[in-house]
Amino acid sequence: MILTLAAKELKGLFGTPLAWSVLAVLQAVLAYIFLAQIDSFLAVQPQLEQLANPPGITEYIVAPLFASAAVILLMATPLLSMRLIAEERRNRTLSLLLSAPLSMTEIVLGKFFGLLLFLALIIGLALAMALGLYAGGSIDLGLLAANLLGLLLLASCFAALGLYFSTLTDSPSVAGIASLGASLGLWVINMAAADPDSLLHYFSLLKHFESFNRGLIDSGDGAFFLLFSAVFLVFSIRRLDGERLRG
Repeated sequence: MILTLAAKELKGLFGTPLAWSVLAVLQAVLAYIFLAQIDSFLAVQPQLEQLANPPGITEYIVAPLFASAAVILLMATPLLSMRLIAEERRNRTLSLLLSAPLSMTEIVLGKFFGLLLFLALIIGLALAMALGLYAGGSIDLGLLAANLLGLLLLASCFAALGLYFSTLTDSPSVAGIASLGASLGLWVINMAAADPDSLLHYFSLLKHFESFNRGLIDSGDGAFFLLFSAVFLVFSIRRLDGERLRG
Protein backbone atom coordinates (compact mmCIF):
# COMPACT_ATOMS: atom_id res chain seq x y z
CA MET A 1 0.00 0.00 0.00
CA ILE A 2 2.90 2.33 0.69
CA LEU A 3 4.17 1.86 -2.87
CA THR A 4 0.67 2.49 -4.24
CA LEU A 5 0.43 5.75 -2.33
CA ALA A 6 3.96 6.70 -3.40
CA ALA A 7 3.09 6.08 -7.06
CA LYS A 8 -0.10 8.13 -6.67
CA GLU A 9 1.85 10.98 -5.08
CA LEU A 10 4.50 10.87 -7.80
CA LYS A 11 1.81 10.94 -10.47
CA GLY A 12 0.20 13.88 -8.69
CA LEU A 13 3.50 15.75 -8.69
CA PHE A 14 3.90 15.28 -12.43
CA GLY A 15 0.34 16.49 -12.86
CA THR A 16 1.24 19.97 -11.61
CA PRO A 17 3.00 22.71 -13.61
CA LEU A 18 5.12 23.53 -10.56
CA ALA A 19 6.87 20.15 -10.57
CA TRP A 20 7.68 20.37 -14.28
CA SER A 21 8.89 23.95 -13.84
CA VAL A 22 11.14 22.98 -10.95
CA LEU A 23 12.49 20.02 -12.91
CA ALA A 24 13.23 22.17 -15.96
CA VAL A 25 14.90 24.97 -14.00
CA LEU A 26 17.02 22.58 -11.93
CA GLN A 27 18.12 20.72 -15.05
CA ALA A 28 19.14 24.01 -16.67
CA VAL A 29 21.06 25.11 -13.57
CA LEU A 30 22.83 21.76 -13.16
CA ALA A 31 23.71 21.69 -16.86
CA TYR A 32 25.19 25.19 -16.62
CA ILE A 33 27.29 24.24 -13.58
CA PHE A 34 28.41 21.03 -15.27
CA LEU A 35 29.51 22.78 -18.46
CA ALA A 36 31.20 25.56 -16.49
CA GLN A 37 33.22 22.98 -14.57
CA ILE A 38 34.25 21.29 -17.81
CA ASP A 39 35.39 24.62 -19.25
CA SER A 40 37.33 25.37 -16.08
CA PHE A 41 38.97 21.93 -16.12
CA LEU A 42 40.03 22.29 -19.76
CA ALA A 43 41.47 25.73 -19.02
CA VAL A 44 43.70 24.53 -16.18
CA GLN A 45 44.50 21.08 -17.59
CA PRO A 46 48.01 22.10 -18.78
CA GLN A 47 48.85 23.29 -15.25
CA LEU A 48 47.37 20.16 -13.68
CA GLU A 49 49.59 17.97 -15.83
CA GLN A 50 52.62 19.52 -14.12
CA LEU A 51 51.48 18.22 -10.71
CA ALA A 52 52.69 14.93 -9.30
CA ASN A 53 49.21 13.81 -8.29
CA PRO A 54 46.70 15.99 -10.17
CA PRO A 55 42.95 15.78 -9.46
CA GLY A 56 40.97 13.81 -12.01
CA ILE A 57 37.80 14.81 -13.81
CA THR A 58 35.68 13.23 -11.08
CA GLU A 59 37.25 15.36 -8.37
CA TYR A 60 37.32 18.51 -10.46
CA ILE A 61 33.93 18.25 -12.21
CA VAL A 62 31.65 15.66 -10.58
CA ALA A 63 32.26 16.45 -6.91
CA PRO A 64 31.52 20.21 -7.33
CA LEU A 65 28.45 19.30 -9.42
CA PHE A 66 27.02 17.14 -6.62
CA ALA A 67 27.95 19.76 -3.99
CA SER A 68 25.99 22.33 -5.99
CA ALA A 69 23.11 19.86 -6.39
CA ALA A 70 22.96 19.51 -2.59
CA VAL A 71 22.43 23.26 -2.15
CA ILE A 72 19.94 23.33 -5.03
CA LEU A 73 17.91 20.53 -3.45
CA LEU A 74 17.87 22.44 -0.17
CA MET A 75 16.22 25.34 -1.99
CA ALA A 76 13.91 23.32 -4.24
CA THR A 77 12.56 20.59 -1.95
CA PRO A 78 10.32 22.96 0.10
CA LEU A 79 8.56 23.94 -3.16
CA LEU A 80 7.72 20.28 -3.75
CA SER A 81 7.01 19.18 -0.18
CA MET A 82 4.82 22.11 0.87
CA ARG A 83 1.66 20.68 -0.74
CA LEU A 84 1.96 17.10 0.53
CA ILE A 85 -0.40 17.48 3.50
CA ALA A 86 -1.16 21.22 3.59
CA GLU A 87 -2.96 21.10 0.24
CA GLU A 88 -4.98 18.07 1.36
CA ARG A 89 -6.06 20.05 4.41
CA ARG A 90 -6.80 23.20 2.39
CA ASN A 91 -8.90 21.23 -0.13
CA ARG A 92 -10.66 19.44 2.76
CA THR A 93 -9.64 16.03 1.45
CA LEU A 94 -7.41 15.25 4.42
CA SER A 95 -10.36 13.93 6.45
CA LEU A 96 -11.09 11.44 3.66
CA LEU A 97 -7.47 10.31 3.66
CA LEU A 98 -7.40 9.94 7.43
CA SER A 99 -10.65 7.94 7.41
CA ALA A 100 -9.29 5.49 4.84
CA PRO A 101 -8.42 1.95 6.06
CA LEU A 102 -4.74 2.87 6.16
CA SER A 103 -2.38 3.25 9.06
CA MET A 104 -0.90 6.68 9.64
CA THR A 105 2.54 5.20 8.98
CA GLU A 106 1.44 4.02 5.53
CA ILE A 107 0.04 7.46 4.67
CA VAL A 108 3.16 9.33 5.77
CA LEU A 109 5.60 6.90 4.17
CA GLY A 110 3.59 6.89 0.94
CA LYS A 111 3.79 10.67 0.74
CA PHE A 112 7.46 10.62 1.71
CA PHE A 113 8.58 8.02 -0.84
CA GLY A 114 6.54 9.68 -3.59
CA LEU A 115 8.47 12.91 -3.07
CA LEU A 116 11.76 11.06 -2.64
CA LEU A 117 11.28 9.33 -6.00
CA PHE A 118 10.87 12.73 -7.64
CA LEU A 119 14.02 14.00 -5.95
CA ALA A 120 15.81 10.83 -7.05
CA LEU A 121 14.90 11.72 -10.63
CA ILE A 122 16.61 15.10 -10.21
CA ILE A 123 19.67 13.36 -8.76
CA GLY A 124 19.54 10.90 -11.66
CA LEU A 125 19.91 13.81 -14.10
CA ALA A 126 23.11 14.87 -12.34
CA LEU A 127 24.29 11.25 -12.41
CA ALA A 128 23.64 11.05 -16.15
CA MET A 129 25.82 14.12 -16.71
CA ALA A 130 28.62 12.59 -14.64
CA LEU A 131 28.44 9.30 -16.52
CA GLY A 132 28.62 11.25 -19.78
CA LEU A 133 32.24 12.02 -18.90
CA TYR A 134 33.04 8.40 -19.78
CA ALA A 135 33.03 9.55 -23.40
CA GLY A 136 36.14 11.63 -22.80
CA GLY A 137 37.99 9.68 -20.13
CA SER A 138 37.73 7.55 -17.03
CA ILE A 139 35.96 8.54 -13.83
CA ASP A 140 36.35 7.48 -10.23
CA LEU A 141 33.33 5.26 -9.67
CA GLY A 142 33.99 5.09 -5.92
CA LEU A 143 33.85 8.88 -5.55
CA LEU A 144 30.79 9.00 -7.78
CA ALA A 145 29.02 6.30 -5.73
CA ALA A 146 29.79 8.10 -2.44
CA ASN A 147 28.37 11.35 -3.81
CA LEU A 148 25.29 9.59 -5.13
CA LEU A 149 24.61 7.84 -1.82
CA GLY A 150 25.20 11.01 0.18
CA LEU A 151 22.90 13.07 -2.02
CA LEU A 152 20.10 10.50 -1.78
CA LEU A 153 20.40 10.45 2.02
CA LEU A 154 20.44 14.25 2.10
CA ALA A 155 17.36 14.40 -0.13
CA SER A 156 15.54 12.05 2.24
CA CYS A 157 16.24 14.48 5.09
CA PHE A 158 14.93 17.44 3.11
CA ALA A 159 11.82 15.44 2.15
CA ALA A 160 11.10 14.34 5.74
CA LEU A 161 11.59 17.87 7.06
CA GLY A 162 9.34 19.37 4.40
CA LEU A 163 6.66 16.74 4.98
CA TYR A 164 6.59 17.52 8.70
CA PHE A 165 6.10 21.24 8.17
CA SER A 166 3.36 20.43 5.66
CA THR A 167 1.45 18.63 8.42
CA LEU A 168 1.41 21.75 10.61
CA THR A 169 -0.66 24.08 8.44
CA ASP A 170 -3.29 24.32 5.74
CA SER A 171 -1.23 26.82 3.75
CA PRO A 172 1.31 25.27 1.34
CA SER A 173 3.21 28.55 1.07
CA VAL A 174 3.61 28.78 4.85
CA ALA A 175 4.79 25.15 4.96
CA GLY A 176 7.31 25.81 2.18
CA ILE A 177 8.71 28.94 3.82
CA ALA A 178 8.98 27.22 7.19
CA SER A 179 10.77 24.21 5.70
CA LEU A 180 13.19 26.40 3.75
CA GLY A 181 13.81 28.56 6.81
CA ALA A 182 14.58 25.54 8.97
CA SER A 183 17.02 24.08 6.43
CA LEU A 184 18.76 27.40 5.88
CA GLY A 185 18.83 27.99 9.62
CA LEU A 186 20.71 24.75 10.25
CA TRP A 187 23.16 25.66 7.50
CA VAL A 188 23.71 29.23 8.71
CA ILE A 189 24.24 28.07 12.30
CA ASN A 190 26.96 25.76 11.04
CA MET A 191 28.69 28.55 9.10
CA ALA A 192 28.42 30.92 12.05
CA ALA A 193 30.22 28.53 14.39
CA ALA A 194 33.85 29.68 14.38
CA ASP A 195 35.06 26.83 16.58
CA PRO A 196 35.71 23.76 14.37
CA ASP A 197 34.87 21.52 17.36
CA SER A 198 31.57 23.25 18.07
CA LEU A 199 28.53 21.00 18.45
CA LEU A 200 26.65 23.33 16.11
CA HIS A 201 28.44 21.75 13.16
CA TYR A 202 26.67 18.45 13.86
CA PHE A 203 23.25 19.98 13.15
CA SER A 204 24.03 21.07 9.59
CA LEU A 205 22.78 18.66 6.94
CA LEU A 206 25.17 20.01 4.32
CA LYS A 207 28.10 19.66 6.72
CA HIS A 208 27.40 15.93 7.03
CA PHE A 209 27.30 15.67 3.23
CA GLU A 210 30.87 16.97 2.92
CA SER A 211 32.47 13.63 3.74
CA PHE A 212 30.43 11.89 1.00
CA ASN A 213 31.39 14.68 -1.38
CA ARG A 214 35.06 13.90 -0.72
CA GLY A 215 34.47 10.20 -1.45
CA LEU A 216 34.38 9.06 2.18
CA ILE A 217 31.34 7.03 3.24
CA ASP A 218 31.22 7.92 6.92
CA SER A 219 28.94 5.68 8.99
CA GLY A 220 28.41 8.50 11.49
CA ASP A 221 27.18 10.90 8.82
CA GLY A 222 25.02 8.19 7.29
CA ALA A 223 23.49 7.41 10.68
CA PHE A 224 22.78 11.12 11.23
CA PHE A 225 20.90 11.33 7.93
CA LEU A 226 18.84 8.22 8.70
CA LEU A 227 18.07 9.38 12.24
CA PHE A 228 17.13 12.88 11.05
CA SER A 229 14.71 11.46 8.48
CA ALA A 230 13.24 8.97 10.94
CA VAL A 231 12.66 11.62 13.62
CA PHE A 232 10.72 13.94 11.34
CA LEU A 233 8.74 11.08 9.84
CA VAL A 234 7.74 10.04 13.36
CA PHE A 235 6.80 13.65 14.14
CA SER A 236 4.61 13.69 11.04
CA ILE A 237 2.94 10.41 11.98
CA ARG A 238 2.21 11.59 15.51
CA ARG A 239 0.89 14.93 14.24
CA LEU A 240 -1.58 13.30 11.85
CA ASP A 241 -2.45 10.60 14.35
CA GLY A 242 -3.41 13.26 16.85
CA GLU A 243 -5.56 14.95 14.20
CA ARG A 244 -7.32 11.68 13.43
CA LEU A 245 -8.07 11.13 17.11
CA ARG A 246 -9.54 14.63 17.41
CA GLY A 247 -11.73 13.86 14.44
